[in-house]
Amino acid sequence: MNTKINFAGIEMKNPVTVASGTFGYGREFSQFIDLNRLGGIITKGTSLKPRSGNKPSRVYETPSGMLNSIGLQNPGVEYFAQYDLPFLRQFDTAILVNACGSTIDEYVELCRILNTLPIDGVELNLSCPNVKAGCLAFGTTYEGVKEVTSAVRKVLDKPLIVKLTPNVTDITQTAKAVEDAGADAVSLINTLLGMKIDIHTRRPVLANNTGGLSGPAIRPVAVRMVYQVAQTVKIPIMGLGGIVSAEDAIEFLLAGASTISIGSGNFLSPYTSIEVIDGIETYLRQKKIEDIKELIGSVQMN
Repeated sequence: MNTKINFAGIEMKNPVTVASGTFGYGREFSQFIDLNRLGGIITKGTSLKPRSGNKPSRVYETPSGMLNSIGLQNPGVEYFAQYDLPFLRQFDTAILVNACGSTIDEYVELCRILNTLPIDGVELNLSCPNVKAGCLAFGTTYEGVKEVTSAVRKVLDKPLIVKLTPNVTDITQTAKAVEDAGADAVSLINTLLGMKIDIHTRRPVLANNTGGLSGPAIRPVAVRMVYQVAQTVKIPIMGLGGIVSAEDAIEFLLAGASTISIGSGNFLSPYTSIEVIDGIETYLRQKKIEDIKELIGSVQMN
C-alpha cells in the first residue's frame, strides 16, 4: 500500500499536513504526537519583520467552527531561522513556511531570505492586508494574485504553493492566476470572512470586528472550491477547510486535492492529524486500494 505523494516536487510520506497558524512551529504538538509521521508541517505565518498582531479579543468559538483575528502575530523570519527551523529540521517531514507580507516588496524580500534556508517549500499567504491598495487582500483578483506570485517566483527556486482566499466571486480565476504566474501548486481554502455580535453590548466580539471562519462549518464550501479548481488548473492542489477526520480528508482527495491540511482540527485534539493518517490507511486496506494516488480526482459526478 503506497501513501507517498510527490507534491509540487516535494516528497511526502503521506498526503497529510498541518495548516499554518494552527500548529505553531511544532514544539507544543511534539509533546503529544510523533512529528515524523506527518507528510508535512506548514509553519505559522512568517513575515519579514516581527508582528504583534491584532489586539484582543482575537478568537471566538462558533457553531461547528471558530472565528479568529490573530493578525499574523509572529517573531519574524530571522527569529524563525535561528530558533524554530533547527528544531523542525530534526524531524523526517517536509517543512513549508507560510510567508506573509503587506506589500509586494515585503513578499519578495522575505522569499529571497527563505530561498537560502533549508526548507522544502513556501506557501505564499495571499490573504494578508494589501497596505498599498486600501487594505484589500492581494488574493481577491486575478491581477493581484498574478503580480505578487510572479514577483516571488523570480527570487524563489524552491517549490512555491500559493494559498487562496475563498472571499471571491470565482476562485477558479485566482487559481488560474497562480498557474499563469508559474507557481508549482495552489492551496485552498483559507478562512471565510465572518462576524459575531454580542447582543448585550451590541458590539462585535472580536476587537477587529470581523475574523476568519474555520472548522467543519466551511468544509462543504472548501470541497466545492477544490473540485472547481481541479477542473480549471493542471498544477496540484492542497485542500483544506474543516478537516477533522479521515473521511473528511478522503473527500478532498476525491474532489481533486493531492494533499490535505488540518487546521482548526488540531485545536479539537492534538492527535487529529495522526488519527487522519491512520484512518486513511485503514480505508485503503478496506477498499483494497494499492496506491493513494488512485483516489485523487476520482469523484464520479451525478
